[in-house]
Amino acid sequence: MSAPQRLENQVADLQAEIEAAKSDPHVKDYMQKIRYFEGVFEDDYFVDAAEFKLISQTLARMNKVQRTIGHGNFNLISFDQMIKYGRNFSQVGEFSKVEMEYLEQLFFSDAKRYGFYGEKVMNGLTDRVASKDLLKVPKTGNYLFKGKSIQLYETLRRDVGEDIVLTSGVRSTVKQMYLYLSKVVQAEGNMSKASRSLAPPGYSYHAIGDFDVGKVGFGYQNFTSDFAETDVYKKLQDLGYISIRYTNDNKFGVRYEPWHIQVV
Repeated sequence: MSAPQRLENQVADLQAEIEAAKSDPHVKDYMQKIRYFEGVFEDDYFVDAAEFKLISQTLARMNKVQRTIGHGNFNLISFDQMIKYGRNFSQVGEFSKVEMEYLEQLFFSDAKRYGFYGEKVMNGLTDRVASKDLLKVPKTGNYLFKGKSIQLYETLRRDVGEDIVLTSGVRSTVKQMYLYLSKVVQAEGNMSKASRSLAPPGYSYHAIGDFDVGKVGFGYQNFTSDFAETDVYKKLQDLGYISIRYTNDNKFGVRYEPWHIQVV
């Protein structure tokens, strides 16, 4: 058999596998969840009333830390630093043992129970982002890692133009916890629904190099599928060297995120 024939057969086999997968009810269910990520599904994981109350009070204290030290600094603080701020600032108040234990439990939980299938990229709850490894990106309030991340962003600014903007950079474990728990509260305790829009703490690639971009002046729509219709996104695709972390058929259990640039 000639090489072209072998290649043709391989392509045909792959297409057959794809068609078979589409007819699999499990695959259909999975794809429905990431496409209708705001929906509620029969096997979604919900917290009970007591846990929801604990999440709400812990989140409120974390928000006090953020208001005290500022949003930019909150993006980078470690777990130990957050606990210290609670202890040292009366306007925050000390984190209780129950609150700290809950955050620890959340970090070490297997996110597959919520329907999130991504890789865990942060193994230590108290791991700290070293400031010497970061650069603050002017006029964005966000930081990027030196090396690949900042180099790629600067290349995008050059190749796409001034219409592209960094919308989210480095996020510490604490920041990801705050965002995730905020999403859980917004989802009325549905952790599966929250996980379809935001990686649970420890699983976010923002902690090790990925970043989000948007179109200047596009506001919150930069974090919706509308971004994929912008000239900025179309220019990104035309470049040929950009990878999107969460594609519309990703295997992580996450909604389509055309704004999320894969670096690592």
